[in-house]
Amino acid sequence: EGVSRVRQIVKDLKDFSHVDEAEWQLTDIVKGIDSTLNIVHNEIKYKAVVHKKYDAIPKIECVPSQVNQVVMNLLVNASHAIEERGDITIKVSQQDEQFVCVEISDTGKGIPEDDLAHIFNPFFTTKPVGQGTGLGLSLSYSMVEKHGGELSVTSEVGVGTVFSMILPIHQQDSKLDK
Repeated sequence: EGVSRVRQIVKDLKDFSHVDEAEWQLTDIVKGIDSTLNIVHNEIKYKAVVHKKYDAIPKIECVPSQVNQVVMNLLVNASHAIEERGDITIKVSQQDEQFVCVEISDTGKGIPEDDLAHIFNPFFTTKPVGQGTGLGLSLSYSMVEKHGGELSVTSEVGVGTVFSMILPIHQQDSKLDK
């Protein structure tokens, strides 16, 4: 059983990082999200129950390791926002003919309105000194922007936070053959 678990972790790490594949490709992002969930499982399991709501979506043109990195940052931040025990919900849906949406919501402490305006700024963190670099959301924002997408946040103190990542299904200038 232990060997089987280790084998699965190694497989998930390979899927997550897409070693040898830091290029644009047609990707099943749901598979990437599930691999990422397995990798951050220990970070989340004591804090939250994860609920998956996946609609059928097409494969998208992306750099899978970057999309997985964004998902990982959002999941880890969601677990850190939950003080006792809570829920993290991952919704995947097709927005329209051109875009898919990945929403990661939590029932954590929420983000004060004054902080929301700065949440994607480099080095901005609400964590105590030494516990956060303030780069996770800034890098995530840049990666999503590089994909021609959008990363946004809504939050209510004491209720929770929702991060929405909108990604194009096809890149404007297809990068698959370059």
